[in-house]
Amino acid sequence: MDKNSFVISETDLTLEDIAFFLKNNPAIALDPLTVKKIKTSRKIIEDIIKSEKVVYGVNTGFGKFADVKIKKDETAELQRRLVLSHAAGVGEPMPLEIVRLMMLLKVKNLSQGYSGVRLEIVQFLIAMLNKNITPFVPAKGSVGASGDLAPLAHMAAVMIGEGETLIKEKGCIKYLNGGEALKKAGLTPLTLAAKEGLALLNGTQAIQAYGLWSLVQARNLIKIADIVGCITLEGLLGTLTAFDARIQQVRRHPGQQKTAENFRKILTESPIIESHRYSDNKVQDAYSLRCIPQVHGAVRDALDYVQAVFEWEMNGVTDNPLVFPDNGDVLSGGNFHGEPVALAADYLGIIMSDLANISERRIEHMLDPSVSEMAGFLTEEGGLNSGFMIAQVTAAALVSENKVLAHPSSVDSIPTSANKEDHVSMGNFAARKAAEIIQNVEHVLAIELICACQALDLRTPLQPSKTTQNVLDIVRASIAYWKEDRFMHRDIVLAKDLCRSGKIVEAAEKVCGCLN
Repeated sequence: MDKNSFVISETDLTLEDIAFFLKNNPAIALDPLTVKKIKTSRKIIEDIIKSEKVVYGVNTGFGKFADVKIKKDETAELQRRLVLSHAAGVGEPMPLEIVRLMMLLKVKNLSQGYSGVRLEIVQFLIAMLNKNITPFVPAKGSVGASGDLAPLAHMAAVMIGEGETLIKEKGCIKYLNGGEALKKAGLTPLTLAAKEGLALLNGTQAIQAYGLWSLVQARNLIKIADIVGCITLEGLLGTLTAFDARIQQVRRHPGQQKTAENFRKILTESPIIESHRYSDNKVQDAYSLRCIPQVHGAVRDALDYVQAVFEWEMNGVTDNPLVFPDNGDVLSGGNFHGEPVALAADYLGIIMSDLANISERRIEHMLDPSVSEMAGFLTEEGGLNSGFMIAQVTAAALVSENKVLAHPSSVDSIPTSANKEDHVSMGNFAARKAAEIIQNVEHVLAIELICACQALDLRTPLQPSKTTQNVLDIVRASIAYWKEDRFMHRDIVLAKDLCRSGKIVEAAEKVCGCLN
């Protein structure tokens, strides 16, 4: 794929593809073989309609009404009413980029030829993406049972000229009626045919969108955590002994070995580390330094598992019923159930919470003069200045909040649809919580970054490694040394933006090479 295009084909999507889509907002297109599969699948549904054979979701009601047969001339109205009645979400809107990702994932799901929709349905979703028509999708209202019914219904409502869209103009979000948004873009609202409303609404694409967005951020943050951890290790005059390759190898965990390797790469020939290599009082560091390979490494290994689950899910088919073109069977099952991704999303929230936990402890060590042997709260004129005192309080608040958010949603279930849907996943909430946790982690690591850079400056004339010096230079280009108290919030936001932009990782890898 070039920077401006993104082709949906039979090839599986990867997390790297998702990161590319989120970063570049490319034009979406369908591969010709995919077009053929969609058409083949649709013909089976049209043959069923002609034969008047009773098939769930094609010519019946839904849920508890599955045994109610629908007349042929009422199928279009059935689909319209299904969309409107299920668009029952509430609360703040899902972020625009996550809604757009949800739409892309729905395109991928429908394009595999197991849903029986017309090609026009897939093409319409693609047109909406390419013309930047983003539905207003309330964040709350899905239990992750038949997938994400309410969020996807709000998406589908715009496709039929109903609902609302969100437009970002000059940094402000504005609402526009769905029909007006389509007209403005030169699109005519769809009339959904048999099976199509159900195909649009069934699936876990909202859970997937939140989860995949979170994974893209998490993959960046685990590298950030290693880089920032290295700066902190130098700032606290820590020892590199605990990162020796032999220690990691005997425990076997690959993530632990990769983390320790990163630290050795970043801190190679560090004058600060060398300055106390043989110091009698620097034999062992606190766990938040000494056990970084074990903690960051465990997060790494867990992220591999979560990523595998979400990549399986986005390349799988979560519709119901499913159309099998080989023999024309239309089978009703439970692929829409969100449990696989609900469990993974809960796990994602838990593991990323722990990345913030250990980061906050390192922050505290830097601020405590009895531990760091530096100026209290990293300010040379304490009393008149508070330094980084409340930055650590903010980090502590976010870490504590994460502990509540990390409680798993997937352990809960509540029967819906007159006990037809008697076990649900709560996956949407699990994924939304994971996204919120990751944003908290991002801020905690940003706080550690500015504290660690301050600590390095306070260690002058001792010099850091060439890699950490390059990171320090990037930070100092936009965030000055803390000589006296100033508006702290701005520094935290600038540091967070630096982390998310990729500049911190780029600065490190420019010197030490590619990091795990």
